[in-house]
Amino acid sequence: MSNAIAWGEAAFLGLIQGLTEFLPISSSAHLRIIGPLLPSGTDPGAAFTAITQIGTEAAVLLYFRHDIARIIRAWCLSFTKRGSRSDPDARMGWLIAIGTLPIAILGLLFKDAIEGSLRNLYITATMLIVFALILALADRYGAKKQPLSKLTWGHGILFGFAQAMALIPGVSRSGGTITAGLLMGYTREAAARYSFLLAIPAVMASGFYQLYRSWEHGSAVAPGPTALATLVSFGVGYFVIVWFLRLVSTRGYMPFVWYRIALGTLVFALLGLGVLSAT
Repeated sequence: MSNAIAWGEAAFLGLIQGLTEFLPISSSAHLRIIGPLLPSGTDPGAAFTAITQIGTEAAVLLYFRHDIARIIRAWCLSFTKRGSRSDPDARMGWLIAIGTLPIAILGLLFKDAIEGSLRNLYITATMLIVFALILALADRYGAKKQPLSKLTWGHGILFGFAQAMALIPGVSRSGGTITAGLLMGYTREAAARYSFLLAIPAVMASGFYQLYRSWEHGSAVAPGPTALATLVSFGVGYFVIVWFLRLVSTRGYMPFVWYRIALGTLVFALLGLGVLSAT
């Protein structure tokens, strides 16, 4: 992200980040697509995306603060005689830790591609459409019976690999994990809640790592506008969590499926017309 980006553009990108992070429509794809269409014409970049996600994950920490505190306490106690690894909250802590490993390992192994070639807009548009179809099938045919308390170790790992697919813009972190959850028979709300909890370690680690890199190696992002975008994403993201969890309790994911297909098709059209550049 260029230091020339305007404060207004940064606030707008923060708004987009907050609106899209928790929906199965890929926040990284939206920032990648919208950035070059703004007056500065700048791809915000992987570093800006990762740092602004700190804001949306802070919203998760606030919304789920009681659940998170209970999970952390039980998980820490599981290392002592006072606790038990069979405690549901301690078990959830271990499942989140194990489920984070795939994205951590793959993120490090493919860091250069994630920050470079995988940001090609042809890939982004393709992923938007392909994973829209997979989400549609999962929402249509998934059993949607299992509560989060029935989460198994094997399913926890599969959730982790589904989350790791979001390293490719267009897949969607929440979309990948929610789709996997539906395919494994979990309810819509259970899949969404676990998606939010599972994202916390990976997103926070990625965001603070990129923040550290920008400080140590000379700012790759504009500090002031990026901070503003992060703050905006926090405020907007909190209200999106509230709305989204209520929505998925009563309705399906098909509106998001059609939106992904429409957006992917629009990106292909803009690339064909030369309005957007693939790289």
